[in-house]
Amino acid sequence: MEEPNFSYLNSFSAGDKVFEDKILKVIKTEFPEERDTYLNNIAITNFDLAANNVHKLKHKISILGLEKSYELACKHELNLIEGNNTLHENFNEILNTMTRFLNEL
Repeated sequence: MEEPNFSYLNSFSAGDKVFEDKILKVIKTEFPEERDTYLNNIAITNFDLAANNVHKLKHKISILGLEKSYELACKHELNLIEGNNTLHENFNEILNTMTRFLNEL
């Protein structure tokens, strides 16, 4: 499994540490609630809302440099729109990896 990193964030911040810190603060603030909302929508099989949650989360996935995970998130979002949650476990692994990473910051 790929690990979160700052490569993408560094590439568009041009070394502006204040900007990077602001972006990371937003992610750390928003991510837990978005993750929990997604998991709740999956639990109640509201796949349309879960797809919207994935759409929001995939931007945070990309900012944390998780390129392969972003691709999986895109597929998962489309699958959910079609009523298919077969990629949920894989997506949940991504969320767990992100949670660990953000908790260590």
